[in-house]
Amino acid sequence: MVLIFIGYGLKRVHFLSDDAWSGIEKLTYFVLFPALLIQTLGNQNLVGTSWPSMLLVVIGTLLTSATILIIYHQKIASDNNTTFTSIFQGGVRYNAYIAFAVAQGLFGTDGLAMASIAAGFMIVLVNLLCISAFVIWGKAKLKGIIPFIREVAGNPLIIGCTIGWFLSLSGIGLPGITGDILEIIGRAALPFGLLAVGAALKPEMIRGHLRPIAISSIVQFGLKPLIAALLIYNTGLAGVSAGVLIIIFMTPTAPSAYILARQLGGDTETMASIITFQTLLAFLIMPLRL
Repeated sequence: MVLIFIGYGLKRVHFLSDDAWSGIEKLTYFVLFPALLIQTLGNQNLVGTSWPSMLLVVIGTLLTSATILIIYHQKIASDNNTTFTSIFQGGVRYNAYIAFAVAQGLFGTDGLAMASIAAGFMIVLVNLLCISAFVIWGKAKLKGIIPFIREVAGNPLIIGCTIGWFLSLSGIGLPGITGDILEIIGRAALPFGLLAVGAALKPEMIRGHLRPIAISSIVQFGLKPLIAALLIYNTGLAGVSAGVLIIIFMTPTAPSAYILARQLGGDTETMASIITFQTLLAFLIMPLRL
């Protein structure tokens, strides 16, 4: 959390230019974090882990939350379709940088490993859901199945998860010095990612988007953790795997939601306000729940 405040402060005093912050965000999203996913997943042996139950919790929580948001939009809301894409991302996405940092801080390397397994499931499903939302309700320029597949398959985090899972499940692992190289690169992902989260905060935009903020935050901090807790209880998960899932489902939405909104014609102002509010709210909620 300290790094988020440092990033916010550095951005406000113009310590780095906007282009520099954009470069840090791009470097983290396209290089550093995929390297971290490959390194942690590639070294992970799923034998003896509770990954089937973790997968069930992830799928059940995300699909239930997405369904609730869609029902809200279709039956209750007066928000326009473009604004709904921001609400949807605000209630479905999670901040992997914060989740990984907290999981590692509380549970060490075991926590980071379990967070990587959960992320390996979540990143694919979350991006499928969010890109689909833009195709249906946004101004996305994705006409036809081929552009849709290209957008999903070209996501750097999905690519990182795919490579990591392949190396793990095939038994190849990380040959030679590749593990050391990826570890060095991936080690920078969390501090740079948290700095970029802080730099992206825009408190001045919150006031004009209170309704979308409220709806997305109720789902993000209320419904999702409740659904996840019920599924964790019913699947019998315990220990580090259960703790990591609780952490993941109490984080704010991801800064990458703004990138996707910008790329696919979403409501970027509403998205920026949701990201900012949820990140600030997480400072209060996460310590209490933990």
